[in-house]
Amino acid sequence: MSTTPIQYEDVPLNRFHIRVAAAGSGGQFSDGFVLGIIGIVITSATNALNLTPLLIGMLGAATLVGLFLGAIITGPIADRIGRSAIFRFDMLVIACLSLSQFFVQESWQLLIARLLIGLMLGADYVVSKTLVTEHAPRHFRGRLLSMMAVAWAAGYVFAYLVGFLISHIDGESWRYMLIASAIPELLVFSVRLGVPESPLWLVRHGRAEDAAAVVRKVAGADVAPPAADMSGSSERTQSRYKVLFSAQHRRRTVVGVVFYVCQVIPYFALGTFSPLVMESLGVTNSLAGGALYNIFLLTGAILGMVIVDRLSRRSFLISTFFTGAVFLTALVLLAPVSPILAVVLFACFALVLAAAANLEFIYPPELFPTEVRASGLGIVTAGSRIGSAASTFLLPLIVAGAGINTALFSCVGILLIGGIVCYLWAPETAKESIADLDKKSGDSLSNTSVSGSR
Repeated sequence: MSTTPIQYEDVPLNRFHIRVAAAGSGGQFSDGFVLGIIGIVITSATNALNLTPLLIGMLGAATLVGLFLGAIITGPIADRIGRSAIFRFDMLVIACLSLSQFFVQESWQLLIARLLIGLMLGADYVVSKTLVTEHAPRHFRGRLLSMMAVAWAAGYVFAYLVGFLISHIDGESWRYMLIASAIPELLVFSVRLGVPESPLWLVRHGRAEDAAAVVRKVAGADVAPPAADMSGSSERTQSRYKVLFSAQHRRRTVVGVVFYVCQVIPYFALGTFSPLVMESLGVTNSLAGGALYNIFLLTGAILGMVIVDRLSRRSFLISTFFTGAVFLTALVLLAPVSPILAVVLFACFALVLAAAANLEFIYPPELFPTEVRASGLGIVTAGSRIGSAASTFLLPLIVAGAGINTALFSCVGILLIGGIVCYLWAPETAKESIADLDKKSGDSLSNTSVSGSR
């Protein structure tokens, strides 16, 4: 008696899936570490490199600028040549660039190194999310991608711990801080070696036999590879970015960019300057309040990983925007009542925002069909880097010129914009197969926008 073979996206979770998720998460840990360590490095290296305020600002922004460029450039490349080659070797390149920082003698040399590291991290943002999404079983996709959010937060926190420990080394300790990130990067590189190409990408590029071989190797002979569907073949003759802003896909592109930007602006602005915010709200021990904020960011990332597959993507997305706005509004109105209450409300806001940040790793890959998934992630990631850079630049200026309440209410307004746009336009994607998402990407959004506006 014949039995229907299991589809690739419905196979039970196995060690290969854990390996791919861990390999992707390792890249995010490295990214968080690289971004987190630079603040301590700048403090330690100011005299050695004769850093002016302008150079300090440029060094702080260099990696973010590189991330923007790397994401934009890599998206179409990964959609044309595949994900796995970039995924396997980008960490080795980043590790070499990290080690090269030990030998810098001038500030401009460090600036170039940070820009190139950011460029490669931007590439990794795109291919990691894409490849993990396309290999993950759909019923575990959310939790596997959430590991990347937790890893980023852990890398960011761990950088401060390592920087503090290394700062006690005599001499130019900042050099050792800079090369410390090469250790996790080399470990991640070793885990990524041999990770195969996405079967979805292979069948969409006419390589069905190669896709079947990958599926047999990682899932077993009784598992069916993705069905060959050449419906998107015409998209391969067009610019990927032209496709993303076509009538068929533009709303998904807008939703992806708006949701990501409206999350990262308050996340980075308030996270980077949490001691300043606490001090402005009248909390005397601002460093302790800032530390509590960061602890709740990590806790929220873990909480988000636990609950992400228990809720629909759409409801999780919308509710966290509005809940975050409520907590931030309450913080502004009630902070004068009690410093303790201010810290508690700020920590609750951090918890909600960090839980929602899991969707930054899950929702954008699900928005776009296989043909333009990496390009879509490139656009979304680039937009988020603009938002994070702008927020960290503007928040201190707004606090100095108009006060902390104006800055916080600006963040409330951004959260409300994100919530409203997602309520009107965001489609539901939870637990659908990628094949179904590919087929529905052209027409489901218009139906969702109608139902979502009721």
